[in-house]
Amino acid sequence: MKRFGATVALGGVALRVGRGEAVAIMGPSGSGKSTLLHCLAGIMKPDGGEVHLLGQRIDTMRERERSALRRTRFGFVFQFGQLLPELPAEENVALPLMLGGVSRGDAVRRAREWFGPLGLGGMEGRRPGELSGGQAQRVAIARALATRPAVVFADEPTGALDQATGHDTMRLLVEATRGNDASLVVVTHDPQVARWCDRTVEVRDGQVLASAGYGAPLPPGGHGAGGYGDSGDFGDFGDFGDFGDSGVSGVSGADGTATRILPGVNG
Repeated sequence: MKRFGATVALGGVALRVGRGEAVAIMGPSGSGKSTLLHCLAGIMKPDGGEVHLLGQRIDTMRERERSALRRTRFGFVFQFGQLLPELPAEENVALPLMLGGVSRGDAVRRAREWFGPLGLGGMEGRRPGELSGGQAQRVAIARALATRPAVVFADEPTGALDQATGHDTMRLLVEATRGNDASLVVVTHDPQVARWCDRTVEVRDGQVLASAGYGAPLPPGGHGAGGYGDSGDFGDFGDFGDFGDSGVSGVSGADGTATRILPGVNG
């Protein structure tokens, strides 16, 4: 649960995310979807309940510990990239590594490894102002994955892009996170973005209303995987059962509500 004054922004949420799974959180403005993402990512502390990552509770950590977790175990992609304009692309990607104590030389070397796979070869020295919107978002994806995180959080990652560029960006984001065995949590209002994910979660008025499986589409001419249906991942809000230490548990409050993110071993 998360309150802002007398307003309950988030409550009655139970969420499990498997290792390598891509989940889209959808809902109208003010529904609580971004608040949910911020609580899961350790940016905000919930007022009630628990958040766990790989068997470790994170909502009770001190801010310094949560900050370290965000640098090492979580990756972030935002709507406008939030790249530092004075740094070349390779240093923007290397920045989380350097903040984690990696030497500049090693961090830049590791950062450069992402440019080829993401279609950015030759752009290592360009500054954000010299990149297109789609290129800048690919640099942001590289930055999010540079530390080999357990979970990547993306908040409206295609909101500032045209449809074709957004389509390409989501393809790269889903493929890159899966290729690194990371979970992906995407906040979006766009059904076309959500269709790239394995599952969608609908949030309204701070409550989870539904979960449906989509199956990420392949490029034109391919065959999508899976279809619509109940994901089966949500149980009673007051009783989560035993997920074990291989998963990540979540937020369980005295009022019986909960929020969970479980990037653990599926099954």
